[in-house]
Amino acid sequence: MSQKKPVVLIPSNIIYKNEMPCHFVRDTYVQALMSVAGCTPLILPVTEGFDFDAVTDFVDGILLTGSPSNVCPSHYGAERVFDEKLLDLTRDATTLPLIRRAAEKDIPLIAVCRGFQEMNVAMGGSLHQKVQELPGKRDHREPQSDNLKIVYETPAHKVRAEKGGLFEKIGLPAEFAVNSLHQQGVDRLGNGLHVEAISEDGLIEAFSVPGKRFVLGVQWHPEGDFHLNASSRQIFEAYGAALRGKMDCGGSKVCNLKSGT
Repeated sequence: MSQKKPVVLIPSNIIYKNEMPCHFVRDTYVQALMSVAGCTPLILPVTEGFDFDAVTDFVDGILLTGSPSNVCPSHYGAERVFDEKLLDLTRDATTLPLIRRAAEKDIPLIAVCRGFQEMNVAMGGSLHQKVQELPGKRDHREPQSDNLKIVYETPAHKVRAEKGGLFEKIGLPAEFAVNSLHQQGVDRLGNGLHVEAISEDGLIEAFSVPGKRFVLGVQWHPEGDFHLNASSRQIFEAYGAALRGKMDCGGSKVCNLKSGT
């Protein structure tokens, strides 16, 4: 009998089609979970008033996606300096409490781009709203292109993995190339977060939560190039292994992927 695949919740984004709100998730997230992590994705509509216990009681993991929208700065005590059209308050109302509930229940979580940023905010951190305007920082935004698929598949810069962290334990190299499609970035690091990787200009690009089964946030988009980038693929393989209880990082330098993974 085949083993039941872990169910991973994916909160959606609100986009507007002909002035009508729609719940939206890009297919690349679904494919990364299904084809690499070996999971069953479950897309969650975002709305206020969710019963978070009911939702988190039957899922095995959570994936927080990227989005064109930004976390509302009021959640970290700042004034907004970007266009109001880039807000998604309904997603904020869903994902921020969901992150905290997942932490309480030790639900394996992977957060990408906006998800990485909202995870930092949910844990008490803050964000730079326009990284490209900071002294010494590169422009991390994506180039103008009619083919966004190529942008996701093209390395933009390198990141350096910190020693002794989750990246080292799952066997990622000390330095590897990533794509880049973001304007905002981590300013003050959230409580309990451990830096996993830093970009060449010193911006925090990834973090984890020590002591949890698997909680990882990355600023880039591993779901966009996992078919080309070995490091991106390793991240989703490790997430899937953790969800199936077949990854034991124990304290060893390299995670032990148990037989059958």
